Amino acid sequence: MAFNSAQSLQLARDTLDIEAQALLGLKSRLDDRFAQAVQLMLNVQGRVVVTGMGKSGHIGRKIAATLSSTGTPAMFVHPGEASHGDLGMIKRVDIVLGISNSGESDELVAILPMLKRQGVPLIAMTGGLHSSLALHANVVLDCSVEKEACPLNLAPTASTTAQLALGDALAVALLDARGFKAEDFARSHPGGSLGRRLLTHVSDVMRSGDEVPHVLPNASLTELMREMSHKGLGASAVVNAQHHIVGIFTDGDLRRLIEKGSDLRQLTAQDVMHPNPRSVKKDDLAVTAAELMESHRITSVLVVDNSLRLCGALNSNDLMRAKVI
Repeated sequence: MAFNSAQSLQLARDTLDIEAQALLGLKSRLDDRFAQAVQLMLNVQGRVVVTGMGKSGHIGRKIAATLSSTGTPAMFVHPGEASHGDLGMIKRVDIVLGISNSGESDELVAILPMLKRQGVPLIAMTGGLHSSLALHANVVLDCSVEKEACPLNLAPTASTTAQLALGDALAVALLDARGFKAEDFARSHPGGSLGRRLLTHVSDVMRSGDEVPHVLPNASLTELMREMSHKGLGASAVVNAQHHIVGIFTDGDLRRLIEKGSDLRQLTAQDVMHPNPRSVKKDDLAVTAAELMESHRITSVLVVDNSLRLCGALNSNDLMRAKVI
């Protein structure tokens, strides 16, 4: 059969239209039962156990992962495996979210009486409002669709889209009810870019101790340049006897002095420094230092402790190595 590109494009558009309509229909049917489901999941002492067969099972795995990463402990249990021992993973303190478009998946229906005997609450996500799954459930979430996007009206397409969207809606409602914040999300994703941005502090990436270039105000320019060269930051702090920052001198400042033809031999750090330089605190997020450097077009910044004494320094390379920028 010859490939027909126009027909292919039309089918793609039809698929999106059907699935969009399925979601709009789902939205119009949301009612107090959704709020009841959220309340049950919010109050559970154990985990939300998501289960489903076939394509519903694939959607269930994703829903469980989304719930877990947004503050609601969850796991997926395969209903077929549950009948062969994995049912022991489900405890009385848990709640089950059962997903089935028909509500009659044999493997899922088989474990429903056992869940009832254990006293485990059940939330059904189904299009079969009078199905076995619905009849066993404490709360039924209607995710029925008028038709599948599949031209044969057989392959789960619009129905699984509806399940996925409803699962996201539950996760978002629970996230809000728990007061879940970006910092909480980052703690669940320490390896991702968001985690690095929200969990990495200046103290984690700064240079400290002998690695921090600094001189006293009366230091000669030669001493100042030697300190900068030895520490390799491209800048040096100028500090008073109490180690408070009074100025900064950078490679760029040195180039500008040379271009002016200044007599460098008689100059001291106090003569050439920029007073009151910008700094960050060691407890600040590293991304704060990155934003400061970007907004003021500088490549390094000094770090102070809670007593405003110099305790560190970092530059853009330090932030890049930490993958903050």
